Amino acid sequence: MTESEEQEAGIKKFNSHPVILKFDNVTYKINTKKTGFRIGERTYSKSKLDDDSNEKVILKGITGTVQSGEMLAILGPLGCGKTSLLTALRGRLVGRQGQLCGTITYNGKPYLSNAMYRNTGYVAQDDRFYAHLTVTESLMFTALLRLPNTITKEEKIIRTDEVITQLGLIGCKNSIMGGPFIRGVSGGERKRVSIGQEILTNPSLLLLDEPTSGLDSTSAQQVVSMLRELANEGHRTVLVSIHQPSSKLFYMFHKILLLSDGNPLYFGKGKETMEYFSSIGYSSPVAVNFCDFLVDLANGVYLGDLDEERRKDVKQNLVLAYKNNLFNRLKEEEKLEVGQDNISSRMDKDIGQWPTTWGQEFSVLLKRDLLERKHESLSIMQIGQMLAVSFLSGMLWWKSSINQIEDRIGFFFAATMYWSLYPMFTAILTFPQERMMLIKEQSSRMYRLSSYFIARNVADLPMELALPSIYVTITYWMIGLKPTVRSFLVTLVVMLYNVLVSQGLGLAIGSVIMNPRIGTVFGGIVGQAFLLASGFYISNVPSFVAWIKYISHNYYVYKLFLGSQYKKDDLYKCGANVSCRVGSNPTIKKVGLGNEVISVVVLGLLLVGYRVIAYVALKRLRETK
Repeated sequence: MTESEEQEAGIKKFNSHPVILKFDNVTYKINTKKTGFRIGERTYSKSKLDDDSNEKVILKGITGTVQSGEMLAILGPLGCGKTSLLTALRGRLVGRQGQLCGTITYNGKPYLSNAMYRNTGYVAQDDRFYAHLTVTESLMFTALLRLPNTITKEEKIIRTDEVITQLGLIGCKNSIMGGPFIRGVSGGERKRVSIGQEILTNPSLLLLDEPTSGLDSTSAQQVVSMLRELANEGHRTVLVSIHQPSSKLFYMFHKILLLSDGNPLYFGKGKETMEYFSSIGYSSPVAVNFCDFLVDLANGVYLGDLDEERRKDVKQNLVLAYKNNLFNRLKEEEKLEVGQDNISSRMDKDIGQWPTTWGQEFSVLLKRDLLERKHESLSIMQIGQMLAVSFLSGMLWWKSSINQIEDRIGFFFAATMYWSLYPMFTAILTFPQERMMLIKEQSSRMYRLSSYFIARNVADLPMELALPSIYVTITYWMIGLKPTVRSFLVTLVVMLYNVLVSQGLGLAIGSVIMNPRIGTVFGGIVGQAFLLASGFYISNVPSFVAWIKYISHNYYVYKLFLGSQYKKDDLYKCGANVSCRVGSNPTIKKVGLGNEVISVVVLGLLLVGYRVIAYVALKRLRETK
């Protein structure tokens, strides 16, 4: 065996355990007293639910078995429970609001084990990618994070190239993924990349939610053909939810599960579907696409009859026929499975808690974030904006005399306000924009939340620190502030300190609220409260809000700015031929000079504290999704 063949064999052998999936009488109920609920990536509002009950039954006793090497298609109209069932089989309904009943086993054991999470691939209906990463980069970073340390980096590269070839992505491997406002690969190529991210680990179980949604017939056929090949390779169980496949696609599935309003209408071999419905009195007209016929039946429509009462009767008859003809047969088939416990035990021994070390995760995530962020960070537009603001400020305060202390105080106030609000509002959007990507990757046990959080913060530093550094460098000398290297460096450090604390506040707000619109409104209120209560606009702040300034970073930053330029005993002209001590100036006296160490310590506590809040909020998000 050549070295290349040995590497390829090493990649495939780490995860080749077959999985037999069983779901028995799976029922899922939602309490509708609250305004709405969420399943998968779809939100349902209370207005869509039955008014005469506080419960909505989403799944109503779904039973079935899928063997290794088989592909099951879950069919049915919109809202029939396809996504809910896949989410339940994936183990993501456990712990949510609602009641999940029945049993779901993988090789005879419960799903909730680290081995099964890592052995399962899930492709959501809505593809989530970093827009500026290429196809190769998207797959490579996934391989580096999800493939275990037992596989070398060279083997992971081989595995990535292998998947690119297998999915027919060679022609677009250097194209960026794109997004809503960025042109990238086509819809079919995006779907194949999404599937590729999951099959990189050679999962034993692969679940896909509407993989043909939004694709033309040719692209849809390519995707389903590829999935059938994956199942036929053996040691892989594939489940696909699909709304209304063409006849060509229908006959590619080994098994069919037809749902209607959460009720199972059929479960069995695809080639036996037509025979079953004919046997219970529902024959498909010759001129009608059989898949359209099945979806019509699931909607209660037979032979084009749209009468509401007859539709209800058709649905009831189909549900009753399923219980009388198929349910008992499915129960008997479940008893035939053997040898599952040993397989599951081997799986548990082979897979650890995390595929790589914390340091490797941080390194890969940092590189990925920097590649993505470089298109946003230090862009021509942002640099141009910063240069314009810097030169405008410099011209407004041009060569302000050291004796014109009020002008300089005004500049420091303006700088404090701008560089508090700008990074805060930018940071508020950070995690809400990446929310679905984070949920997707965390649900796959791709990396630790701590490594993601720290890498994300570090990746933001180039833009967060470079732009204010440009601002201070330009304005400091144009305004004519204290011309010493020490004062300049202190001013620069204070500005960067202010930016990092403001960014932390934005991250905390965004992580807790997780709604960009509400977050920016709340951030505006908090930012204004901190500025107003700090005493910049009023000499006597009411006592019931005066305490706010002690938790306002603006207050401490402003104090440090003044301390970088003045001492209490410095003199300035306060009138014609009259000099006054800086410490006696009404504005400076109110803020106070000295005790810079206290300000530095408080800002340090805020810098760390805000990020701790953000991390805890993200951790709760991960645990509840």
